[in-house]
Amino acid sequence: MLRTTDNNCGIEVGTNLLPDLKLIANKKISSLISDDNPNLLVFPNDLSQYGDKIGKELIFSLHETTLTTGNIMGFVGVNSSEITIHSRFAKKDNDYFLHYMLQKVFSINLFDLKHGMNQESVFDFLIYLFPFYLKKALRQGLYKEYHKQNYNDSNVRGTVDINRHLRKNIPFSGKVAYRVREHSYDNKITQLIRHTVEFIKQHKYAQGILNLDSKTQSCVNQILQNTPNYEYKQRVAIINKNLRPYSHPYFFEYKALIKICMQILRYEGLKYGKEKDKVYGLLFDGAWLWEEYLNTFLKSCGFEHPQNKNSKGAIYLFKSSLGPRYPDFWKENFILDAKYKRLAGKNADSIDRDDMNQIISYMYVKKAQIGGFICPSDNDEPKAEITKIGQLNGFEGEVNICTLSIPQQTDDFIDFCFKMKENEEFMTSLIKSCQKERLAIVDGICLN
Repeated sequence: MLRTTDNNCGIEVGTNLLPDLKLIANKKISSLISDDNPNLLVFPNDLSQYGDKIGKELIFSLHETTLTTGNIMGFVGVNSSEITIHSRFAKKDNDYFLHYMLQKVFSINLFDLKHGMNQESVFDFLIYLFPFYLKKALRQGLYKEYHKQNYNDSNVRGTVDINRHLRKNIPFSGKVAYRVREHSYDNKITQLIRHTVEFIKQHKYAQGILNLDSKTQSCVNQILQNTPNYEYKQRVAIINKNLRPYSHPYFFEYKALIKICMQILRYEGLKYGKEKDKVYGLLFDGAWLWEEYLNTFLKSCGFEHPQNKNSKGAIYLFKSSLGPRYPDFWKENFILDAKYKRLAGKNADSIDRDDMNQIISYMYVKKAQIGGFICPSDNDEPKAEITKIGQLNGFEGEVNICTLSIPQQTDDFIDFCFKMKENEEFMTSLIKSCQKERLAIVDGICLN
């Protein structure tokens, strides 16, 4: 097992790991996620929505014996070689920051899990994610598919089964044996979900994840009530029935849920990577997770968080509603671009040219007086900071770097969460003050 962090500056890899790691090094994630590697799960799971940013990412690059990581975190392995990529804000193997972002983004409460964070394996994240994707799938309704059902009664509504009828109903007693094709909620998909629920119930630390809220409880109960044929001894058979890639034109939200269920139930096989040259693991894109996490508290400041896939929240380059663009966050007079990069303390000249041109374009189109980047920092103080890096020519909007501090000195996970909440509140107050001050300056210039 090789351990490192995201955005490292390069580490040396032992020659015994090189043959396996070369199979996945320097390859785009979009090329690794395929039917050939069904046991590799990447979040966000919808590359059609985030593909431009994430599909082109590498898990890591490898040049000779030097391994360099980017924004990807999690666990990945091939054959007998494994690599764990922690958040760069992790201390003493307690990856509190990754846990915290997952908790916020997927609306789970890790306080109820009765174990120390240092005992947490990467694959236990799957159990955290299960309720989120269960609820998301069941919003489309309980999965159903056609099954052939055999009946023997007087209410004939299908094809008569002559052989079975003669075997069961002679002498004739008013009943007819027949076969009918009808929708059933008790099928290989719902049985797979049921087996996952039963597995989690037996998990040493995570039983409470199924009782986080009334909606989760309702979804779990719906699965339990509609799988009357559940049998523990059928688990392997149900897993085998679900090995083929899932595709459905309507119940498309079940795809991610099925992959999570399969990974949870096949944990041991995945952990030790028994399939030769097959990639297995669970990965999170740090840039995506950071952006979605920021949305959990920036929306309280009135920021829009555009969604490219749903064409929501776009701004337009032209008055005729042509040229839609999707800033990470925007509201009147304020544009923010979420960056998981190390930007704290940088000046205008050291910021990536494309990043700077993009934020200036957004500011120009919206006539925004304030714009900039919002990034994490490993400095405990200040809790949050907005640093002005330049005043633009033309309409004189200002570009800033907003820095949110990630606590480094904490007693435990609860203490970390408490300090993060304080930092978030401090950041929102800074944003509101910055906007108020800038608008006051602009109004003063207009009056003069």
